[in-house]
Amino acid sequence: MKLIVGLGNPGRKYVGTRHNIGFDVLAELARRHGAPSPRAAFEAEIAEVSVGGERVLLAAPQTFMNLSGRTVRQVLDFYKLPLSELLIVCD
Repeated sequence: MKLIVGLGNPGRKYVGTRHNIGFDVLAELARRHGAPSPRAAFEAEIAEVSVGGERVLLAAPQTFMNLSGRTVRQVLDFYKLPLSELLIVCD
């Protein structure tokens, strides 16, 4: 399993700004790979897709960027993923 975390800031103020490029990338990956509606977990919106036959978790932390490390750590720990399986998308 891989984990892709898209960083951004919650709220309408940041929609369409460079600060939310991580959210935009996740939305496009979700669209291309037919992700179900995201669920709330780990202070994030989480969706799972299959890419090339591999499970990929898409995580959009719903904290401000400064606190997104909490989400990353919670997901890595819960799924017991090594850092080598983590990709973070940010501006």
